[in-house]
Amino acid sequence: MHHCFAYRLGLDGNNFRVNDDGEPSGTAGKPILAQIDSKNLSDILVVVVRYFGGTLLGVPGLINAYKTATALVLQLTPIVKKLVEKVYALHFDYTQINDVMIIVKQFNCTVIQQEMQLFCKITIGIAIKNLMEVLPLFKELNGVDINEESLIHK
Repeated sequence: MHHCFAYRLGLDGNNFRVNDDGEPSGTAGKPILAQIDSKNLSDILVVVVRYFGGTLLGVPGLINAYKTATALVLQLTPIVKKLVEKVYALHFDYTQINDVMIIVKQFNCTVIQQEMQLFCKITIGIAIKNLMEVLPLFKELNGVDINEESLIHK
């Protein structure tokens, strides 16, 4: 039995690995990774388990078997697209909640945590593609402090 795999992680695509798990070199992990790359996917791991059934497939047969198995599983599995966000904490007086929330809703920011009292704190995720637009809007609001958080949010 062979557990062959390939994965690609991160936004830049530079974190990847392939493993043939005893199959001839380049016949399992590389075809799996090629299918991942053909769909331009990231943050994904595909493991293909092959049991030896008594028939020798040869190098072309092994490549085709791993490629086909991966292609089929990627067709059947829903792909989840996620925005890459940076996390910020907003501190403000409760009287400014409406102005803050208008911006949050307008740019579909993710509200991660909120504390609503006389002085409020909202932790939000802002899509990286919107940062240049959103940050100045919050900074224009008098009395609203915005700081980048180190919280990991996916």
